[in-house]
Amino acid sequence: MKRLTPNTFATRRFWALAGLCALQAMATQSAHAADTSPAQQLTHWTAQAGAPAKADRGQALFNQRQGGEWSCASCHGTPPTAQGKHASTGKAIAPLAPAFNAKAFTDTAKVDKWFKRNCKDVFSRECSAQEKADVLAYLIQLKP
Repeated sequence: MKRLTPNTFATRRFWALAGLCALQAMATQSAHAADTSPAQQLTHWTAQAGAPAKADRGQALFNQRQGGEWSCASCHGTPPTAQGKHASTGKAIAPLAPAFNAKAFTDTAKVDKWFKRNCKDVFSRECSAQEKADVLAYLIQLKP
C-alpha cells in the first residue's frame, strides 16, 4: 500500500473540503432560488392590493416616465422580452418577462429587493401592491 505524504494528504483534504463547500453553496442557492413563481407573486400582490390586477395598467406603468428621467422600459426594453441594459451603468439585464427568463420572479427575496430598488429609481417611492400586481400581470401575459 502506498503511503500518503503530508503534502499529498493535505492536497486531497483541501480538494475534498473545497468540493463540500461548493456542494453546500449550491444547496443553499437552490433552497433560496426557487421559492416562488411569477403566478404566486401575482397572487400575493393581488391579494395585498385587494383588487384584480390589470395587464393594461401594468403596461402603461411600465412604459411611462413617472416624473423622473426613467421608466421601467428605460432599462428593461419595450417589450421586456429581450436582454435589457441599465440606463446609467450599461450593465446587461436578463429579460424581465417570465416566458423569456425562467428565473424571473422565482426568488421572493430578489423580487422584494428589485421592486423596492427599481420603484424608488423610477417613481421616487416604493410601488403600491396594486402597481406591483399590475406590472406582474403585464409581464406574465407576454408570450413568445
